[in-house]
Amino acid sequence: MKKIALSLVLVGTLLIAQKISQIKYIGLAHLSPSVATEISGIQVGDEMDITKINQSVKNFYAQGYFEDVWVESKGSTLIYHFKEKVAIANLKIKGFGTGDEGEKLLASTGLKKGDLYDQRRVKQAKKALIENLESQGYYDTVVEVTTAKVSQSSVSLVFDVNKGEKITIQKMNLVGAKELDKGEIEANLANKEVDFWGWIPFLDDGVAKVDQLEYDSYRVKEAYMQKGYLDADVSKPLMKVDFGSYNADIDYQIKEGVQYRIGKITITQNLKGLDTKELMEDLTLKSGKVFNINRMRSDINHLKEKIGNRGYAYVDILPQMHKEPKTQTLDLNYVIKEGVPVTINDVLISGNSVTKDRVIRRYIYLAPGDKYNATDLKDSKNALGRTGFFEKVDIETQRVSADKINLLVKVKEAPTGTISAGGGYGSYEGLMVNASISDKNLFGSGISSTLGFELSKISTNYNVSFANPRVWDSLYSLGLSVYKRDYEYIDFTQDQLGANLSLGRQFYRHIYASVGVGYVDNQSEVNSDANTTLYQDIFYDDKYQKTSGFASVKFDNTDDYYQPREGFIASTSVELAMLSGDLDPENIEEGYTDFADFTKFSGKFGAYYGMEDMLDYDLILRAKARFTVLSAGDDEYIPIGERLFMGGIGSVRGYDPYSLSPTVIMDDAGTKRAADDGELPNYDLNETSRRIGGTKSASISLEASIPLSEAAKMRLAFFVDYGVIGTDSVPIKDGEMSFDTISRASTGAVIEWQSGFGPINLVFAKALNSKDGDRTSVFEFSMGTKF
Repeated sequence: MKKIALSLVLVGTLLIAQKISQIKYIGLAHLSPSVATEISGIQVGDEMDITKINQSVKNFYAQGYFEDVWVESKGSTLIYHFKEKVAIANLKIKGFGTGDEGEKLLASTGLKKGDLYDQRRVKQAKKALIENLESQGYYDTVVEVTTAKVSQSSVSLVFDVNKGEKITIQKMNLVGAKELDKGEIEANLANKEVDFWGWIPFLDDGVAKVDQLEYDSYRVKEAYMQKGYLDADVSKPLMKVDFGSYNADIDYQIKEGVQYRIGKITITQNLKGLDTKELMEDLTLKSGKVFNINRMRSDINHLKEKIGNRGYAYVDILPQMHKEPKTQTLDLNYVIKEGVPVTINDVLISGNSVTKDRVIRRYIYLAPGDKYNATDLKDSKNALGRTGFFEKVDIETQRVSADKINLLVKVKEAPTGTISAGGGYGSYEGLMVNASISDKNLFGSGISSTLGFELSKISTNYNVSFANPRVWDSLYSLGLSVYKRDYEYIDFTQDQLGANLSLGRQFYRHIYASVGVGYVDNQSEVNSDANTTLYQDIFYDDKYQKTSGFASVKFDNTDDYYQPREGFIASTSVELAMLSGDLDPENIEEGYTDFADFTKFSGKFGAYYGMEDMLDYDLILRAKARFTVLSAGDDEYIPIGERLFMGGIGSVRGYDPYSLSPTVIMDDAGTKRAADDGELPNYDLNETSRRIGGTKSASISLEASIPLSEAAKMRLAFFVDYGVIGTDSVPIKDGEMSFDTISRASTGAVIEWQSGFGPINLVFAKALNSKDGDRTSVFEFSMGTKF
């Protein structure tokens, strides 16, 4: 502490214990007189007391604002004099860090412009800088701090950084490790041995993270605990550095001990109505299995949720272990201490700089006065994650009293206003790009809006849509879309103008239903460069209007909008379509009687399962399926624009979009035949092939997604796609034509990137069973898509 100058004038008056009639503060700028009085602890009317005055000076010093404080008295007036510390006018880093990097380094110091200069805080800031650089792998970092006077009341502060060198870990010596291989032990370490391909991004470059070194021994112990080695003893890591090359070896001394399997599992609890046998059935650790610390933690969380659903927010689950080294078994007893049931006092929301509080409260299933429920809390977090409004959602409990808690809802806004783009490359389309300006959370209201367009050599499309998922904060939703679509398929061009209006409602927690109406004006024609000389208008020259009603039901209990790790999505929909228009004479000649009023059934299913709890690795498994069926009367014509095509993202990747379809081959004499399995092995230039679309299709995708870079929010997914498409027989002049069901498969990989512009998927695919005439594609990309 700096010297305290306590100058007391008229000491004799103090000995008389005179009362204070007035308090003055001279030189005070950062504190108001009322706050200063509160800090000093001395009020007008108090007696002059040297001990209390001395303590008041110490109180002022503790605030960190003052370089010197002294006191004098004049009669019954007590006068405090202050010399405040200078302020930091400028804050800079030299030697390392420019732009955003330099700003992040400065932020790590905890100092900012306008702060008062304090040697203790500067020392702490210097330490924080060194720790920050050590976490990036720099060793022997030196930081020098210099100050320069700017004015009587301010200084400039400069951190001169010599970032040192990065240490590369060349070898990891795991002395005594026999039962676990190096890969299993190293998987969760912060400091890893350099890979041969370590120079490639996202692979192990071997750069030492010195600040994490002391924690790595606990991570090694954790790896053994996951495999049942409860007695494993791991030494602190010894890093030997060659300061000539800055290469290092790290040594661990390991005593593995024996591997334990689960003996008996019991649960001790006293809650009435709680079935212990039912609790036991859901545990992942079972008798006879190898002990795994992660599974035990998962079981503890499961028990906490079950007890939490009865209102116990602060339940403790105490695992009691009894080891038998001779039999290498472990008896495990979970002791439940439930505490006191609690109710919700208040729900406090923070971090929502855009989204309105009332929008967030829609998705929180606990309100003030409700009994605490752990499942409701989990479902609330998942519901907020499914909105796509937030990058991160946390809901914490804050104890207010023995039986009341606050819910602290902390969110981090995600960029919901995006410019979405997608496209691909194929032998027919060439490069295709589409884009849209959309906002899933317009002005923080929860309303979704889109203004989109698609431009390529084969398409010009526009769409405008608005959807309010909770009209007036009710359970009802309302959506409207208008679109203009001009798309050049392989054989024909479709020009559509349409609109849809839908009304929906949420039922229960995860079920959504909607009904709506739609209208389409369709004008289609055969492409001018189509390889045909006869019957150019058969199947393709469609001019009609469609009025339809539709209904859908959807179940969704996933935990995130873009990257779910648990839950299911299942939906089904039906469309009843009525068509009007004049059927082309050529189609009538072929045997069709009229445009078909048809029914369209479709469904989707998605299952998501994160394996991190089981494998301690962020592997996500996905299974997705789709189907569509068109049903119409015999000899009624379903226009090509309403029929089904397969290929590309959303069905079977590795094939050009809309390229898989039942196909008719017609020679120059007008004789037609169906292409077997969609194959065109004997097709020649004197024949015309026509993709006529299907009336039924289905596809399934199996995916496994692994992390590439957590910082960049990038993942790598491997997939296998399989799809089938077929059609009912079609009339021809001499009878009917039947078609084989077409089946195709593909495999490949997807780079999934949650970018600031929305989710981007880069698809690299290979067709597995392509046939002659198929249009295949090895690369596609999309942006802003889900499912």
